[in-house]
Amino acid sequence: MRSSYLFTSESVSEGHPDKVADQISDAIVDLLLSKDPEARIACETFVTTQKIVIGGEIRCKPVYDEEKFTDTHGWAPGARDEIEQTVRETVRRIGYEQDGFHWQTADFENHLHGQSAHIAQGVDAAGNKDEGAGDQGIMFGFACDETPDLMPATLDYSHKILSRMAADRKSGKAPFLEPDAKSQVTLRFENGIPVEATAIVVSTQHKPGYAEKGENADPKLYGELRDYVKGVVADVLPAELLTGNTVYHINPTGAFEIGGPDGDAGLTGRKIIVDTYGGAAPHGGGAFSGKDPTKVDRSAAYAARYLAKNVVAAGLARRCTIQLAYAIGVSEPLSLYVDTHGSGAVGDDALEVAIGRIEALGGLTPRGIRTHLELNKPIYQPTAAYGHFGRKADGDLFPWERLSLVEELKSAVAG
Repeated sequence: MRSSYLFTSESVSEGHPDKVADQISDAIVDLLLSKDPEARIACETFVTTQKIVIGGEIRCKPVYDEEKFTDTHGWAPGARDEIEQTVRETVRRIGYEQDGFHWQTADFENHLHGQSAHIAQGVDAAGNKDEGAGDQGIMFGFACDETPDLMPATLDYSHKILSRMAADRKSGKAPFLEPDAKSQVTLRFENGIPVEATAIVVSTQHKPGYAEKGENADPKLYGELRDYVKGVVADVLPAELLTGNTVYHINPTGAFEIGGPDGDAGLTGRKIIVDTYGGAAPHGGGAFSGKDPTKVDRSAAYAARYLAKNVVAAGLARRCTIQLAYAIGVSEPLSLYVDTHGSGAVGDDALEVAIGRIEALGGLTPRGIRTHLELNKPIYQPTAAYGHFGRKADGDLFPWERLSLVEELKSAVAG
């Protein structure tokens, strides 16, 4: 590993068009899981100027049953209205009440339909066959000791800058902000430890007049926005990382009044690096939002993070990457791979054996993961902005962030 280097990660706010799409998709996941914990959902969302389109496959008999609700094309009475209400409420909560994208007046289309019977027969448990994975693929989990959240520092700070700005926008503390925003943090590392922020980038949508240049520019108002953003950065980053060498790029294009789905189209699943580790770890390629927990793209990635975080928290490594692989319809993982990047207190192969000894994980089958982490609950919309990892486990939310395997891992390694 290099001793001195620069590394950068970015985040996007809940008002970014792709994140609007993610939050809508996960709002549908939560709605259907609240009706049926065993529901199957694959919901994609597209947003653009005054337009919201959802589509995909579902299986949730209280909501959609072609044999029972024949007079309404398979939809339970009022179900389509409830889905539309859920979508509009999600957009309202984010804060879009603009001419180009408004939660009340945007056109809405629902193209959800029943799940393929061929997928169902491969995934469902039947007879002596356990529930299979909802798709093939590889999933990665990662943890490191760069922050108290055991996340890469560049991504952790990028998320927290935007989360704080959104809270200030909604509370009225920063009324000049609009929902769309992006951040980027570059840190200089020495011997694997972050020692200095060399560049901070924040581009935020704003009210008219707060541009640095252009027709509506007001230098005094731009100065207010710039000083506010620098204050947020100072609150989020450790003071020792901000130096006289730190360069700030705040709305570097000059103006950012047109944003969100009116400024750019958004799709579910286009921010998979923002959702995970900011480029500091590999990614298997599968998105999370819009998918029920039988889809291992989601549940196995959560399990891999859970394992990696507990390995680091147990003091068994300073950095840990875990890979899992699955085949559609097959319950057992095809492989488990652990890499502690030379930082392990024990061998990587010993950690693989130790993980296999933890009975509570149920052999890391889809059912075992869902049962242990209690994933069949409507807990997903909060994951769809500011990252799925490094968040606080709170009640039913973010159970994969719990440190409940630390002692078992230590015992398994010793035994």
